[in-house]
Amino acid sequence: MNYIRATGRNGIAAAIGALVISFTACNQGGSEPKTLLPVRLAAVQSITVGNGARYSADIVPYSQVDLAFKSGGYVDSVYQVRSADGGLRNVDQGDWVSKGTVLALVHEQDYLDKLDQAQAQLARAQAEYDKAKLGFDRTATLYASQSATKPDYDSAKAQLDSTAASVASAKAQISEAQVALGYCSLRAPFDGWIIKRGVDVGTLVGPATTGFTIAATHSVKAVFGVPDTAVNRVKLGQALSITTDALPGEFSGRVTNISAAADPKSRVYSVSVTIQNPRDQLKAGMIASLVLGGEPLPRAITAVPLEAVIRDPNGQNAFAVMIAEGNADTVTARLRRVAVGDAYGNMLEITNGLKLGEKVVTSGVTLIKDGDQVRVVP
Repeated sequence: MNYIRATGRNGIAAAIGALVISFTACNQGGSEPKTLLPVRLAAVQSITVGNGARYSADIVPYSQVDLAFKSGGYVDSVYQVRSADGGLRNVDQGDWVSKGTVLALVHEQDYLDKLDQAQAQLARAQAEYDKAKLGFDRTATLYASQSATKPDYDSAKAQLDSTAASVASAKAQISEAQVALGYCSLRAPFDGWIIKRGVDVGTLVGPATTGFTIAATHSVKAVFGVPDTAVNRVKLGQALSITTDALPGEFSGRVTNISAAADPKSRVYSVSVTIQNPRDQLKAGMIASLVLGGEPLPRAITAVPLEAVIRDPNGQNAFAVMIAEGNADTVTARLRRVAVGDAYGNMLEITNGLKLGEKVVTSGVTLIKDGDQVRVVP
């Protein structure tokens, strides 16, 4: 694997200062036993830096949404698809559905009854309005010929306005009932793949109950993280090529998103490369790799993951790692000062202090101190 230098040595101190949370080695009192902190380890390794910094990326759908019900009730039906044996079955994860497909239907009778009630209410309100309109027209004619009093006219006008408001209210109730009836059908908002199904016929659902998760993969995104020392080498619209172990050849895409802030845990900036995927070759969850071009410098270096390096609590402007002593699931963390070089992708050069094959703590390193026992997780 080829890598490229991302920054000079003078820039590493500033980079680590921005990336690494200050480490404290204060002894904590107390004799009560405590749960061992779970950590992950990585081996000190030799990498060859060459024509570019290589990054690992995850393939994710261009868009993925949870489809939730808005009208509650019992599920009457689930969309049926042809099964491998020629019969019919409920649509499930891995099935392709078209935009507008009714994936599930809630029992509609209660909502039909509410619609009928709203329509009956409108009919009554309309009849009262028509009667009030006749009365108002008659009173207005008499008032114009001075055969009716002003109070008679005002009363007829108020009755007409009241019945008109009742008609408007009844129409609004009909509209509301129609919308609720429409929401009994849970439809696919776009063409895509079913990722998850959470309901069956007879399931009682309520508003906000998630029935399905659907993903659009006509385009996909390759998402990877870069340290702050390399983020200025990534630009919106930049053309990049990715490769995967699962598929032959390269896939071309463009950078469509660069996060404005580093992730507080991984301390890297998330970058998304959008790739057209009309033949659905790239699947969500695939691992891809890509290279950011840079200055060629072919040589072998000793390196560790960037997140393994912390500030040395015993020295100003110095750096350190936590070495794992032991080979069991429980190991002892030992603080060791190291000299750092340049960053290459998400790896950091170690110029002094480590040997190839030694194990360093990569996750949870800022939460432990020299001599702590920790539990190793995969």
